[in-house]
Amino acid sequence: MMELKLFDCKSLSSSSEVSLMAAKTHSSSFSSFRQAVGVRFSPEFSSCRGVVAKASWRTSNGSYISQKSSTSVNEEKIVPDCSFFGFHGTNVASSRHFSRSNKLLDASDDEYGGVVIDPERLPANPDAFGSMLSFSLSQWKLKGKKGIWLKLPVERSELVPVAVKEGFEYHHAERGYLMLTHWIPEGPCLLPANASHQVGVGGFVINDNMEVLVVQEKFCAPSSDGLWKIPTGFILESEEIYSGAVREVKEETGVDTDFLEVIAFRHAHNLAFDKSDLFFVCMLKPLSTQINVDDHEIQAAKWMPLVEFVEQPLIKEDGLFRKIIDICIARLGKHYCGLLPHQVVSKFDGRPSCLYYNVVSSQDETCAGN
Repeated sequence: MMELKLFDCKSLSSSSEVSLMAAKTHSSSFSSFRQAVGVRFSPEFSSCRGVVAKASWRTSNGSYISQKSSTSVNEEKIVPDCSFFGFHGTNVASSRHFSRSNKLLDASDDEYGGVVIDPERLPANPDAFGSMLSFSLSQWKLKGKKGIWLKLPVERSELVPVAVKEGFEYHHAERGYLMLTHWIPEGPCLLPANASHQVGVGGFVINDNMEVLVVQEKFCAPSSDGLWKIPTGFILESEEIYSGAVREVKEETGVDTDFLEVIAFRHAHNLAFDKSDLFFVCMLKPLSTQINVDDHEIQAAKWMPLVEFVEQPLIKEDGLFRKIIDICIARLGKHYCGLLPHQVVSKFDGRPSCLYYNVVSSQDETCAGN
């Protein structure tokens, strides 16, 4: 038997105390009890399921009288108008926790039969979060939901072990948040994996004097010490390949350029953090000649004659570098066509994107970019 006790109010005399005797049953009848006794219930308690309330009165001598016989108690002053209650000695906070454990987390459905939990409306208390997460998972499982996405801002990092205990796994992390996922159905997880590639660009800039814009990096492997190379770097989030190449050249050397073509790209695996790497070599046209070195990353920069550039031992001995230079030289002689970006819109998602391809004139078989 579970006892629900009404706490003393200012209107309750010291000689009388109102209590409730409640037994676990299949359904709730709080509303009828409230009408009969006149007790105000808070929303937290009235949302509990599986409990039916039965009233009894305790007199000053400690005896209990049922609700039916309470009308004969006329020598006792009873004022059943108290809105605070507890579970057999527990406090109000415990009652609220009991109710919250049976509430769903704020979330929305995704288009793949999964659920995205709202990171802005997470419970403040880790214990409440754990109870609500456990209950939510059980309900989502009954509804046939699949993948669950939980984005935790860095300021809510205390919730990470709670989620992991419920079966969530790390998916990826950014500077301001950690993304966790949970796959509900039996069998292999079909959620997309974290990003598998990093994307780099290199700018091959050559002027009318057949001089290549080259740099020496401050921080490089011992094997590359002394090597003059083309400016390179990673593209930024949501940045196009062509604009990333122009930006990297500007940042490292101070030279303004115009994008011409993607000459070639390299695909390698198990590099930094065991990720794959896409590296795009872009041919750029210089719009200025004055060099202003970025002294945070670059040791030196200069215009170097093409012949001298390709004769460097590290260039001559490396098959990858050598092939890139051969392609660039072929492009200068108009014996090779690179890839130009073309803006297209797909009907699948309605979003614009860049499609890189070359266009050859049918009359003289030359590249459209020549």
